[in-house]
Amino acid sequence: MKSPNDAQKKEVLADADLIPLPTHKKTGESTKAFLDSREKARKPAAPRGKASATGRTIALLLVAAAGYAGWTWWSQPNVSQQATKVAVTAVPVDAAMAAKTDVPVYFGGLGTVQAFNTVSVKTRVDGQIQTVAFTEGQHVKRGDLLVQIDPRPYQATYDQAIAKKAQDEAQLGNAKLDLGRYTELAKKNFSTRQQLDTQTALVAQLEATIRADAGAIDAAKVQLDYTKIVSPIDGVAGIRQIDIGNIVHAADSTAIVVVTQLQPLSVIFTLPEEQRQQVADAMKAGSVQVTALARDGTTVLDQGTLLLIDNEIDQGAGTVRLKATFPNAQEKLWPGQFINVRLLLQTQQNVLTIPSAAVNRGPEGFYAYVVKPDATVDMRGIKIGQDVNNLTVVEEGLVPGEQVVTGGQYRLQPGSHVAVNPPKPVTAASVEGTTP
Repeated sequence: MKSPNDAQKKEVLADADLIPLPTHKKTGESTKAFLDSREKARKPAAPRGKASATGRTIALLLVAAAGYAGWTWWSQPNVSQQATKVAVTAVPVDAAMAAKTDVPVYFGGLGTVQAFNTVSVKTRVDGQIQTVAFTEGQHVKRGDLLVQIDPRPYQATYDQAIAKKAQDEAQLGNAKLDLGRYTELAKKNFSTRQQLDTQTALVAQLEATIRADAGAIDAAKVQLDYTKIVSPIDGVAGIRQIDIGNIVHAADSTAIVVVTQLQPLSVIFTLPEEQRQQVADAMKAGSVQVTALARDGTTVLDQGTLLLIDNEIDQGAGTVRLKATFPNAQEKLWPGQFINVRLLLQTQQNVLTIPSAAVNRGPEGFYAYVVKPDATVDMRGIKIGQDVNNLTVVEEGLVPGEQVVTGGQYRLQPGSHVAVNPPKPVTAASVEGTTP
């Protein structure tokens, strides 16, 4: 059924205006007002599909414009933004330059300090100790009195020997006078030849007796001197084994004290037998320097020279023993002490070195992180040589002037951005314990 046209609707409404209409039950409005509201509701509205399409188009255009603006902004170079990004992602590291320098070549081993001379002081005569003239641990000189033994018995023997010699000398004088008389009488035939020969023999006998007396005096003097026990060397007195007042005998096995010479000292150390020929060649070229180090391997105790290479190789250990002499002026070395020994074989001239902290070990060997000009790092394989005093010789893989990472490697991988820390200032704490 077709809906009425506009003319018909107007006629109906006009007629309706002439006739009073009742009130609508639900809304309370007049029937005419109700019909007018219904007529307005029947008027066609604007098409919704067309409006929606237009809105979507506008929204898409706005999104596209915003995206283009954002892409344009990000694509333009912005130095401050890039610097901020690098600063945020860069890994802080310590670094150092690879440089050429002279590097000494050392052979290292373990050694034992030995006293240059050690003397167990004992008595050579029997007697009672009257005086102990030294203090334990005292530095003594050669000839200093250590112990005095009662000298009186030996003094008496010495005096008797002197008296016996004087007696025999008196007899010899009388015998010589008699020999002179017999000689004169024999010339005049007033004495026999036998008497002259007997007197001559008596004089010779007394002369021999006097020489024996002189020997007895010397022996008695030696025994008397032995009552004064003196230090035979310069050194340090050890712990006293016998106290004053004790009776000592020449046959006693216990020493009164041990005196040890500390200046100079000897060190016996070992090296692998493969290094023996190189050391021998170095000794032929001149004096070979040896350094005594503490157990930490860095503290220098003394500097000495190599004295000899032992005449045989230990077949069980495959090592050869060497002996070095140290002046030990400051007495930092002590007999029986275990030390590290460093033998200077030669000095490599003008070789490339890097700090040992920059050397890393990987599955394929040694490597180092090299800082490139763009502040990124490259993992570079290297071939290393001697490692001395925290410096490592680089034989292959680096060139002078390249910067290598010495701290913070555990956070790096090839291509990582880095920020090199400024050099650390040298303080008293950082140099504590180092040696010149």
